[in-house]
Amino acid sequence: MSEQNENQDTRTGEDRRDSPRVPMRLKVGWDGADGFLERAGDLSLGGVGWVGEALEEGKDVMVRFTLPSTPEEVVVKGKVLAPKPGAAGLVVRVKFVDLPVELELAIARHLDDQLKGGA
Repeated sequence: MSEQNENQDTRTGEDRRDSPRVPMRLKVGWDGADGFLERAGDLSLGGVGWVGEALEEGKDVMVRFTLPSTPEEVVVKGKVLAPKPGAAGLVVRVKFVDLPVELELAIARHLDDQLKGGA
C-alpha cells in the first residue's frame, strides 16, 4: 500500500495524479522484448506503475491487464515516464496513450468498485 501512495504524489499537468490507484497484475511489452514481462503493480485512470527495473523514459510500451467487467484481456498503448525513487525501489510509471473512452470508463468503474469495496 505504501508503494501506491508514493506513486500518487507526483503531479504534472498531463498526469491524472488525483486518480486513485489500486493493485493490478500487469503484463508489459515493447518492441525488441521477448514477450511480455509480468509485474505486480497498480492501476490508475491515467496509467500504471510498478516497482522494478527502469525502462527508458519515452519508450512506447504495450500494457495488458484484466478488468472484472471485461471478458478479455485489455491491451493499452503507453509511454514510459521518468522513474521515481520509492521506499521499495525504483517506481516505473507508464502513462496511457490514446485510451478509448469506453475503456477509460471501465477503468473508472473498476477503481470506484475497488475503493467502495475496501479491496
